Amino acid sequence: MHLLIVAIVILVLFGGRKIPELMRGLGEGVRGFKEGMSGAQASSTPPPAPPVAAPAEKPSEEKKA
Repeated sequence: MHLLIVAIVILVLFGGRKIPELMRGLGEGVRGFKEGMSGAQASSTPPPAPPVAAPAEKPSEEKKA
């Protein structure tokens, strides 16, 4: 009984046309999350180290005339 009331409230709030779009977006989000999790577990190689920055040069002093 409670689920029927919740379904009616959702239908009234979002309308019949908007619900499939919301569910499609939710499904794509879950699918992307699962792919990301399986990709994170599958890669056993560590990410490459960041490049070492070159030492900063001292700013040249302007000659005063």
